[in-house]
Order: sequence, then C-alpha cells, then structure tokens
Amino acid sequence: AICFSSRSFSFSSFCSCWFRSKLSKMSFSSRSFGQRSTGQKTMSVYGGAGGSGTRISVGQIDYLSRSGAINTNNLDLHVDANEKATLQNLNDRLASYLEKVHKLEKENERLEKQIAEWYTSKTVISHDYSAYMATIEDLQNKIREATMVNIRTYLEIDNSKLAADDFKMKYETELSMRQAVEADIAGLKRVLDDLTMCKMDLESQQETLKEELIMLKRNHEEDLAQLRKQMSGQVNVEVDAGSQVDLNRIMTEIREHYEALIAKNRKDLEQWHQSKITVVEKGVAEQTTNLQTSHTEIKELKNTLQKYQIELQSHQSMKSSLEASLLETQQRYAAQLSGLQDVVTGLEAQLSSLSENIRENELKYSNLLDIKTRLELEISEYRRLLDGEDVSILIFKNINWFINPACLFAVVTKTIVVEETIVDGKVVSSSSSSKVVD
Repeated sequence: AICFSSRSFSFSSFCSCWFRSKLSKMSFSSRSFGQRSTGQKTMSVYGGAGGSGTRISVGQIDYLSRSGAINTNNLDLHVDANEKATLQNLNDRLASYLEKVHKLEKENERLEKQIAEWYTSKTVISHDYSAYMATIEDLQNKIREATMVNIRTYLEIDNSKLAADDFKMKYETELSMRQAVEADIAGLKRVLDDLTMCKMDLESQQETLKEELIMLKRNHEEDLAQLRKQMSGQVNVEVDAGSQVDLNRIMTEIREHYEALIAKNRKDLEQWHQSKITVVEKGVAEQTTNLQTSHTEIKELKNTLQKYQIELQSHQSMKSSLEASLLETQQRYAAQLSGLQDVVTGLEAQLSSLSENIRENELKYSNLLDIKTRLELEISEYRRLLDGEDVSILIFKNINWFINPACLFAVVTKTIVVEETIVDGKVVSSSSSSKVVD
C-alpha cells in the first residue's frame, strides 16, 4: 500500500505552483511559473525498498506570490498505510491547482478579449485626410499658377524695361538732334542779323550817295548860275581854243553809272537775302516739324512709361499679397504637421507600451500553458500511481510562484538538514539541524 502524509502548505489567494517529482525509473519536471521566485532549494528524498517508508524532507521552500508572501518550511511526505487520506489530500490539492489554472485561463481570455477590443477601438479610428489632400492640391495648383504669373510678370517687366531703355535712347537721340537744329537755327539767326546789319549799312550808304548826288546837283546849279551871271556882264570874246567839256553830260553819266550800280547791288542783295531767308525758313519748317514729332513721341513714351509703372506697382502688390498668403499657408500647414507629428508620436508611444504589455501577457500565457501541460502530465502520473505502481523516489525540484511587487515584504529562509541511516528499509539512526537566514 502507498500512503502519503504531509505537513500543511500555506497558500494565499491567486497563487499557483508546480513541482517536479521523481519516481523510480521516471522523473517529472515543470518550468518556472511566475515572474520572480526566491529562496528555492532542492529537497532530499529518503526511502526504503519496496516503496514503503519513503520520506521526503524539504530543506527550504520560500516563495513570494502576487498577492502575498508564502513560506513553506520543512515539508515532509510520508508513505504509510493511510492511502485513502493521502490520495484524498492529493486530489484536493490537484483540484485546487486545476481551479486556479482555470481561473488563470479565464483571466487570460479576459485580457486577450480586452486587448482585442483595445485594438479594435484604436485601429478603427483613423484620420482620413483625403478631403485635406484636395485642398492641398488646389492650393499647390494656385501656388504654381501664381508662380507662373509672377514669372510672366517679371518677363513683361524686363521687356518693358528694355522698351523703356530703347525709347530713352531714341529720346536722347531726338533731343540731341533737336539741340543740333536749335544750334543751326541760332546760327542762321545770327547770319540773318548779320544780313540785316549789312542791309542797313547798304541802305545808309545809299542815302549818303543820294545826299552827295543832291549836293553835287545843287553845287552844279549854283556854279552854272554864277557862270551865267558872269557871262551876262562881259564881252563875248571868241578865242580859238579846244572843245569845252560838257559838265552836264558828265554829271548825267556819273549819275546813271552810280544809279545802275546801286540798282545792281540792291538787286543782288535782295536776291541773296531772299535765298538765305528761303533756306532758313525751309530749315526752320523742317526742324519745327521734327520738333513737333519729337514732342509727340515724348508724350507717348511718357504715357507708356507711366502705364508700365502702374502695372509694375500692381504686379508688385499682387506679388506681396501672394507671398504673404503663401507664408501664411506654409505656417498653417507646418503647425498642422507638427500637431499630426505629436499625435503620431503619442500613438507610437501607446503602441510601444501596448506591445510591451502584449509581450508580457504572451509570456504569462505561455507560462500558464506550460504549467497546465505539466499539471495534466502530473495528474496522469498520479492516476497511474493510483493504479498500483510502486513509488520509489519523489523529488520536488522547483516551485515558482507569481510575485506581486506591491506585496513584497520580507523573505525568511530556513534550512533544515536531516541525516538518516536506513538498513533493510528501517531507520537505524537519525539526526537533524536547522538554520534560519533573514
């Protein structure tokens, strides 16, 4: 018969354990269950032949669970004749273990459900920026159109500047021509003044000659009258002499000669003066026409220049307004981009935290599955033991508990060393020693 007796274990809520047991020619082991465990040592096994009188002495078992500290010291399992009570005790413990495993599975399912709900609630909510993309594309098209308008405006301004430079050169050329014509007119005026002075001089000479002629006539008449008076009171004496000079004829010839000379000079002077006046009037008319044309062109150039200046000012004001609008748009979208970047950073932080929690839950879940498998194996092993197989050795290797850091108070380690001498299945001598370490 197989009988197990043991001292009581101290359990707290929401904790579980597993153990490794070895029988003769077989062994049971399980993986660590929990996040932290302290104060674990291998238990020693003493037993006799045939599986009767086997004693398992636990040197040290100190555990911390999630809800509190568990201290189990000096655990002894005896195999004796009380088989029914021992199996009942083991069945109760296994039932409690399975119940806790089921609770943990339910808790795991609940956590998985919460994670799935969280994923569903978080991943479904997504920002749709398609409406903003249309606005952004429209603004980009407007910016490109404004840029093209600015480029065309710059080209028109450059063309206007070139045209203004050409008109300025033409204006300077016409101005120089006008100045040259004015200089020619001034020179012709001086020539006209000289001709006028020459005409006045000739007229004065003509008057002087007329006065001289009148004086000569008067003197001649006086001389004739005096000679007649003298001849009337004298005796006519004929003298055989040469022919007397005809003074009247000579005076007449002289007068005719000078009159012809004066008429010729007057005619030549009038012809020369008339030709000069005609040339000057023709030049003045041409220069006046050119001057009027230049004045008209200058007025047109001034109007064109004023129109281009007005267009330039309007384009500059439009450019300034477009640049201000572009700057405002860039600042607004930069602020929106910064806000979206902050949102993305927060979501990435939440995703990282969630990934860490998922990894922890996966680790816990894998540990729970491992423990469940081990417990099922041990249950099957217990059933096999209940079928009557002999028990030779039972060893508890490792027992790990879930640890709650909030309930971590103190760990007390107690070491018990038991030395027994067994001969033919009987204990001949026994000694024990214990040591407590805080």
